[in-house]
Amino acid sequence: MRSLFNKVLLEIAEKNDRIYMVLADIGYGEIEGFAERFPDRFFNVGVAEQNMTGVACGVALEGNIAVTYSIANFPTLRCLEQIRNDVCYHKANVKIVIIGGGLAYGALGVSHQATEDLAIMRALPDMVVLAPADFAEAEAAVHAMIAHDGPVYYRCGYKKEPALHGGPIDFRIGRAIQVRDGGDVTLIGTGTITYRAFEAAGILESQGIKARVLSMHTVKPLDREAVLAAARETRAVVTVEEH
Repeated sequence: MRSLFNKVLLEIAEKNDRIYMVLADIGYGEIEGFAERFPDRFFNVGVAEQNMTGVACGVALEGNIAVTYSIANFPTLRCLEQIRNDVCYHKANVKIVIIGGGLAYGALGVSHQATEDLAIMRALPDMVVLAPADFAEAEAAVHAMIAHDGPVYYRCGYKKEPALHGGPIDFRIGRAIQVRDGGDVTLIGTGTITYRAFEAAGILESQGIKARVLSMHTVKPLDREAVLAAARETRAVVTVEEH
């Protein structure tokens, strides 16, 4: 998913000269295309995530769209104060893109895991929180993120996540996508783990239980109507999240 993200961002940046990338010495093997194509719109501040966020805010306050990019916990937990005070306080047009949320970097230990990020980022004022489930949602989410005027947290998958959707999707910030219909129970997933909810629905069907599956790709603003409808129309609601 991270390769797709960088490909789509580069395509958008070809048509929008307001897009900048600001890195903290992570992302090699993926970000070279942007760096080589737009050297004047690419900044690597070194291993200094707080500085990365401050620079991105400054870039955004000059009328641009600044994208920060790193492994999940580094551009969030390490520089939370800068996100809160610099980005959110000014409603700056900064897009915080992380790779490998949850336990995706499990082998590297707790220092590289991000199991608190969704709760923390959604608590910040004016922050939109996106967690696409598969490649189709990831591509649509990049366009939605850039089009949105204000702070966005984009939780990107790590590697080759399985496809959840078989065709075109209607992706809108704040609107869940129903992947499967059912009247007995609703499984609501967010992010790449949503595919596990889809698999679980298949197992439940073999046992005579029909499960509705919702991809809640936007954690904030939450699609309250979809949740309330599920509570009214099915007998139980189960959330599935890598968090």
